[in-house]
Amino acid sequence: MKSGYNLSVLKGDFFGGLTAGIVALPLALAFGVSSGFGAAAGLYGAIAVGFFAALLGGTSTQVSGPTGPMTVIFAATIVAFPDNIPAITAVVFLAGIFQILLGYMKVGGFVRYIPYPVISGFMSGIGVIIILIQLHPMLGAPGVKSPLEAVIELPAAMGNINIYSLLIALFTMAVVFLTPAKISSRFPSPLLALVSGTLLAVIFDLPVEIIGEIPSGIPEFRLSLFPLDLLPKIVPMALALAALGTIDSLLTSVVADSMTKTRHNSNRELVGQGIGNIAASFIGGLPGAGATMRTVVNIKAGGTTKVSGITHSLFLLAILLGAGPYASVIPLPVLAGILMKVGIDILDYRLLRMINRIPKPDLVVMLSVFVITVFVDLIMAVGIGITLASLLITYRIASQSKIDVRGVQHQEWHRDLEKSLEEETGYRIRTISVMGAFFFGTTSKMQEHVSKLIGTKVVIINLLDVPFMDLSGYFALSEMIDRLKRENIKPIVVVNEGEGIRRQMFDMGYGDLLGVDGIHTDYNDALHLAWEYIED
Repeated sequence: MKSGYNLSVLKGDFFGGLTAGIVALPLALAFGVSSGFGAAAGLYGAIAVGFFAALLGGTSTQVSGPTGPMTVIFAATIVAFPDNIPAITAVVFLAGIFQILLGYMKVGGFVRYIPYPVISGFMSGIGVIIILIQLHPMLGAPGVKSPLEAVIELPAAMGNINIYSLLIALFTMAVVFLTPAKISSRFPSPLLALVSGTLLAVIFDLPVEIIGEIPSGIPEFRLSLFPLDLLPKIVPMALALAALGTIDSLLTSVVADSMTKTRHNSNRELVGQGIGNIAASFIGGLPGAGATMRTVVNIKAGGTTKVSGITHSLFLLAILLGAGPYASVIPLPVLAGILMKVGIDILDYRLLRMINRIPKPDLVVMLSVFVITVFVDLIMAVGIGITLASLLITYRIASQSKIDVRGVQHQEWHRDLEKSLEEETGYRIRTISVMGAFFFGTTSKMQEHVSKLIGTKVVIINLLDVPFMDLSGYFALSEMIDRLKRENIKPIVVVNEGEGIRRQMFDMGYGDLLGVDGIHTDYNDALHLAWEYIED
């Protein structure tokens, strides 16, 4: 928790957590129903994962609970183990264990290397998903499960509009968009819209869809054993659930960082998420992860510390223990209007404003992630985006690396300044210089130049301007040396002592391959040896 915690921060956390809880309520119930485990299970999962991930996790403003991707994997688990509650809960339990192990193995830190175009495309894609899905409850149409379905079913929804749903949704949007900052700072506009929109619908008895009946009662603690012969089938599903939950949570943490200008603790977040899923398995709840939509709602409504996430969970617990009748009358168009504001706010306007000025490779990555996020799958979008960004950066680095078959000679050994080293020695000594990273992206360039060296007596391979080499670079170099030796050409390598390349070369057997005089750290020494070799 932040130091200097005061009443103002507490108020922001309370309203943030309360608003996130209200938004989470219908989602948790819907995810529970769609998974096949029941509406109550969705609520149990939202409470357990939401509480422990907030309390023990590493992202102050993150709100966790059942998510779409996690629900899909969990639904597959239910299909794989029909009517086998112990096996189903074992999958969730082991997924939590695996997440804790990933946290202690410090896997979480790798998310920091996700390129900004990937994050931008993902954030804007989430915003568009929220907007598309909420169009239907705004119009009084049945809810949809995906953005693609939302687009396909939109003409039918527009042809059968419930005018009351549309009006109350527009009223809600007017409240969240137009409430003055002075009022919103005291009473967050999303909560003001929720209360006023609900009262309007109840007082005038408007014919609009509402959340409806909410299950109540304390969940039963379950700790049942499963047959060990099912373990080979349980472990892969648990690993898939853990991996998906890890990616889902850490991406949401990055989004939260972007909005709050803070920095989360990735590994601690994984531990908190893992404990939350273990707790969910004990009470028959759905597995969960960091939820982007709910986290954004929390931040926008004023949440700044872990108290907001805990408040969200306690609110859902209160609903479970008896406040359900009050929340059950909340109109779905009111929630849709609030979420419309969330979707519009999450769009990455900073990048969108300069979309015609950013480098084309980054634009390709951003648009690819955006389209796949909206119309295919969130996790796939990030995977493809990272892969595409990695390929493009590899191409850029490889393009900047240069290989010169003439090289650079020191004046001390340049006996005739009007001639090149090659001309002066009758092309018996030639230098091939590599400038830039020598890795898998540049090895093909090296191989292209080998054929130009045939007929030479000595080849000096100048690596002084190489900052690093990967395994592909070392193997390409050894293949080049072998080919030169087969052509009776003497290879001499010059490397920079400070980069650690020379030590690695000796560790990999280059000392035996080149001989005691084959590796140097000074170009002039190598050139002197080459002159002696051709003059013998």
